[in-house]
Amino acid sequence: MTANRIPLSQLERGIPFEQRHIGPDGAAQAKMLAQVGYGSLDELTAAAVPDVIKSAEALDLPAARSEAEVLAELKSLAERNQVLGSMIGLGYYGTFTPPVILRNVMENPSWYTAYTPYQPEISQGRLEALLNFQTMVAELTGLPTSGASLLDEGTAAAEAMALSRRVGKVKNGVYVVDADALPQTIAVIETRAEPTGVEIVVADLSEGLPAEVAERGVVGVLVQYPGASGVVRDIKPVIDQAHELGAIVTVAADLLALTLLTSPGDLGADIAIGTTQRFGVPMGFGGPHAGYMAVREKFARSLPGRLVGVSVDADGNKAYRLALQTREQHIRREKATSNICTAQVLLAVMAGMYAVYHGPDGLKSIARRTHRYATLLAAGLTAGGVEVVHGAYFDTLTVRVPGKAAEAVSAAREGGVNLRLVDADHVSLACDETTTRAQLGAVWSAFGVEADIEALDAEVQDTLPDGLLREDEYLAHPVFHQYRSETAMLRYLRALADRDYALDRGMIPLGSCTMKLNATTEMEPVTWPEFGQLHPFAPAEQAQGYLTLIRELEERLAEVTGYDKVSLQPNAGSQGELAGLLAVRGYHRANGDEQRTVCLIPSSAHGTNAASAVMAGMKVVVVKTADDGEVDIEDLRAKIEQYAEQLSVLMITYPSTHGVFEEHVADICAAVHDAGGQVYVDGANLNALVGLAKPGRFGGDVSHLNLHKTFCIPHGGGGPGVGPVGVREHLAPYLPNHPLQSAAGPETGVGPISAAPWGSAGILPISWAYVRLMGGEGLKRATQVAVLSANYIAKRLEPHFPVLYNGPGGLVAHECIVDLRPLSKATGVSIDDVAKRLIDYGFHAPTMSFPVAGTFMIEPTESEDIDELDRFCDAMIAIRGEIERVATGEWAADDNPLRNAPHTAGMLGGEWEHAYSREEGVFPAGVVASDKYWPPVRRIDQAFGDRNLVCSCPPLDAYEG
Repeated sequence: MTANRIPLSQLERGIPFEQRHIGPDGAAQAKMLAQVGYGSLDELTAAAVPDVIKSAEALDLPAARSEAEVLAELKSLAERNQVLGSMIGLGYYGTFTPPVILRNVMENPSWYTAYTPYQPEISQGRLEALLNFQTMVAELTGLPTSGASLLDEGTAAAEAMALSRRVGKVKNGVYVVDADALPQTIAVIETRAEPTGVEIVVADLSEGLPAEVAERGVVGVLVQYPGASGVVRDIKPVIDQAHELGAIVTVAADLLALTLLTSPGDLGADIAIGTTQRFGVPMGFGGPHAGYMAVREKFARSLPGRLVGVSVDADGNKAYRLALQTREQHIRREKATSNICTAQVLLAVMAGMYAVYHGPDGLKSIARRTHRYATLLAAGLTAGGVEVVHGAYFDTLTVRVPGKAAEAVSAAREGGVNLRLVDADHVSLACDETTTRAQLGAVWSAFGVEADIEALDAEVQDTLPDGLLREDEYLAHPVFHQYRSETAMLRYLRALADRDYALDRGMIPLGSCTMKLNATTEMEPVTWPEFGQLHPFAPAEQAQGYLTLIRELEERLAEVTGYDKVSLQPNAGSQGELAGLLAVRGYHRANGDEQRTVCLIPSSAHGTNAASAVMAGMKVVVVKTADDGEVDIEDLRAKIEQYAEQLSVLMITYPSTHGVFEEHVADICAAVHDAGGQVYVDGANLNALVGLAKPGRFGGDVSHLNLHKTFCIPHGGGGPGVGPVGVREHLAPYLPNHPLQSAAGPETGVGPISAAPWGSAGILPISWAYVRLMGGEGLKRATQVAVLSANYIAKRLEPHFPVLYNGPGGLVAHECIVDLRPLSKATGVSIDDVAKRLIDYGFHAPTMSFPVAGTFMIEPTESEDIDELDRFCDAMIAIRGEIERVATGEWAADDNPLRNAPHTAGMLGGEWEHAYSREEGVFPAGVVASDKYWPPVRRIDQAFGDRNLVCSCPPLDAYEG
């Protein structure tokens, strides 16, 4: 007897990817629906989602394809990219990622699926890695305090400009930028300066500050070192001159060059910024890469972004944590000094580990090799009659070939090497770690030169100026000396990963952060050389695969959101917010409404909203939130009436930050439009809308999306992210553009938001693959299951913890808020106590005290299966029982498993002086010893770390006693 016939076409399709991505299967969904009280996903979302926002039509997207088919399609796109030897430079260089770092960091879910380390006890591994990064940057720049990374060099320069204004004594002068700075850096600074009223002067600083500029008052100066042209010059005279004028001086420095050249700190700089891309991070057509900033000690507490510090835990042991967290925008809002969502943790870890693996001697050797290639290249060109403009350089040459520059660039391209066409008479050529002898030969041939590299090597001296050679030691800490073998490095990376909690261990139920599956199929193409090794300024004809992928992703995101045009340039959600608000500002100004500068923001909004509005030159006016968590309509109407002529935009999050679908959203949008304003719909919660509703259709004029939330790019321990911006047609002329790539945006655009034309293009294949794997129906079902999972958790927890806000039918959207305030008031058990106790149960805590103090915001996503959802609910219910034991007096308020959480393995030994047993502390209900996650440290003393700010690898004896 034979089995029933199954058509070949069905067998070929295999298991749909949707079933791999969505955690609960059909049976589990039925059980969850029964708990919530609905018969189907459609019935549930029909009740939860207000009719006024629902989309009538299905998403018009290509049908879902299998994982094998999508990988083949991506391979076909990759093959349309042509990877030539890159000598374009301008801050992007070929680099060799040590395979031990590529495999065990970049391709390792223990590193790339982790969240921002706001729960430091379960983030000790990546915090140590970031401290290594900070130490590397601080010591190479010669400045004592470095942040834990910024987005890229261009935006780091813009942050330095803002920092100079905040801390400097001169308040009304100009900001001077070196004419030999990277052109994209100049453009990003100009984009960021214009809305805030800062006047930028681009000047030739080779002979110091021009007198006519100095007379106007100078807030700050940015100098490139080495210059974009490649020249290495002594910048100390211009630094001294700027200081005499009271200006703050920033040096944009190449870290590899700083292994050989005098550091910016020793030259007198106040701030150093740049990129760490060439420390083992692929170019990726522009990103993601970790920018850096280091400052003098007196500016440490004004440093933008994140800062890893050293503190102690409850036993007095060394422990790492994010320092100065009160700068978090959820707290400071419109008074924030910067936007904290500006980090590239995964890439910072890679760059820091590159330094750990190579050590100071290895880095210096790579730098010397790079400089040697540039020296021999210059010598061969000079001998052949080609003029090399500068006599001192590190890795980049500018050559003068009157009227023949384009011809030389074209000939080099034919020989397999990309050079940079500066103008009709000049060509720029940059060497790097990957430069080969064959490439030098191809360049010489392109200029009509014949040279013998061996003969040149025997005769030619290096060209770095003796007076600028570095003499001090750096990277002396043991971490930069003890992991030279691959075995040692492998074990170090494993040891750090084992200290952390990421999605490869269990659910991270963070509200608003959407910690969902980052599928391996989606991740795999990122490291393909056809995507990873392409320079962002390579000729467009060499990037046809990338450009096709970018165009298709833009079109599909526009379809999902209902907008007319999408820009992928913003390389973080915060940058997407800024780009959207600048588009609104550009639209009003084009209409002659320059007075429209008021941005209305509900009090419950993400803190980044207010910070972005200030950066866009707007005045923030807060709108009240009603008792049910929705926008207070009466207060909104009053504010609209009060600021009718000045109203620029309303920023709302939908579903609301309180986790509900607001029924009045269409009325809200209409009221703003009637007053002449625009509506910005924050896309942070788009995971509750995809396939069900489109913000561009229910009243939004502009939204940023979070590809690292809704569209599966991993959080990477706190970055990378991508925050594209979608707009209606009338705002499209004011999207970002780029001075070096006309196809990146409209000619009438606001300028570049990030340094690269398409931002973090290297990780766009992830989101492209996700949409292609799921198709329209799969994306819709993912949204429906996300809503189901949130409601399932809400229903299970509601008898034990009040669910703070509900929408139609008593339902929540894709997340729910549970209120611990009554319990805290009655028992003294704090939200922190519960968060840390969850670690003992094997969980990362939900989002704490946002948007309401003393609450948890829980978002399970669609990717977690019912077993994990139940495990979490069981843990929360068990913790509720533990709180009751405190309430009854069985456990003292100051000595119980919650107050002492988390419990480490070290607590199992020695004396036990607590009223509860060791087993109750370390193996609470449902925790199996064989699967136990052990936090490496006990609860960390945050205040101690802020009072005693240590932000680089301290000497080991600093911890004695």
